[in-house]
Amino acid sequence: MVRLAAVLLGRTRSIGVRLLRAMAILSLILVVVTIGSTCIGTESINFSTVFSDPTMHTLFFELRLPRVIMAAMVGASLAIVGAALQALFRNPLADPFILGVSGGGAVGASIAIALGIDKILGGIPFLFLSAFLGSLLAVFLVYQIARTGRTILPGALLLAGVAVNLIASSAVITIQFLADPNRAHQILRWTTGSLDVVGFTTIRHMTLFLVPAWIALLMMANKLHLLAIDEDTAMTLGVNVKRCELLIHLLCSLLVAVTVAVGGAVGFVGLIVPHAIRLLFGEDLRIVLPGSLLLGASFLVAADTAARTALGSTELPVGAVTALLGGPVFLFLLRRRQRYSAL
Repeated sequence: MVRLAAVLLGRTRSIGVRLLRAMAILSLILVVVTIGSTCIGTESINFSTVFSDPTMHTLFFELRLPRVIMAAMVGASLAIVGAALQALFRNPLADPFILGVSGGGAVGASIAIALGIDKILGGIPFLFLSAFLGSLLAVFLVYQIARTGRTILPGALLLAGVAVNLIASSAVITIQFLADPNRAHQILRWTTGSLDVVGFTTIRHMTLFLVPAWIALLMMANKLHLLAIDEDTAMTLGVNVKRCELLIHLLCSLLVAVTVAVGGAVGFVGLIVPHAIRLLFGEDLRIVLPGSLLLGASFLVAADTAARTALGSTELPVGAVTALLGGPVFLFLLRRRQRYSAL
């Protein structure tokens, strides 16, 4: 018993040291990327006159800085959702975009935009609520289709996600066709992924939903780590599997809904980032979840910087940039998984 306790204590200390090292490295990357992104743009920032020059003050505090913060929050949310879904489904190809979660949120948000419903219900924008319900429905459908008894079939999971995404894309196109031209154009811009924001009002609304959900997922890291191994093992060690799965579904749907509502359908962040964290720091979910949060923020800030500066005055949709990066990564991982399955 004493020997087992010593082993467990040693492992806990090892995880703690690795976690601190990972957080230090990733935090430094995030700081560097954030500073670089605020400096880079079609209009250069003169920091010596930010507080004295009204034009420079507006450019920095109303346009550049809010956009960088929004990109960081959206990227962090999508990345931690990807890491959580990959653990929950025990499938390294799981991603909120691939599994149709983003597609479901897109349908919900498109309906709200097309109907012009901009009401606040209980302090929550209707757009958020509509996107949340769409994401939750998509998760439920994919999960039910892929689950056979207590087993989740990886192939069925991917096929169900692809099918839900196709249905969602068709639904969004239909909504655009039926909506008036102004709202149809708004939906089109939004579905390609855009992080345009003026001021901090939207960011304050996002913070009320995202930060508590981040904290809740991070607090479930130990349970997710056990679930990623096996449901029976998790149950043996005292994890209430049904309750844990339900909470993860709700939290992931909430995070995706908020990010979809404000930034559109930005894909593949939740696929690329968790795999990068595993390659750098190992498979432990107690490191992968917080690591994905920080690296996801850095990744989308860098992608958005590239989207708004690569073509000079012409801005690319950030969703196009992440798709160009994430598509080949997804195909590579799918091919590698097939090889392992053949063995």
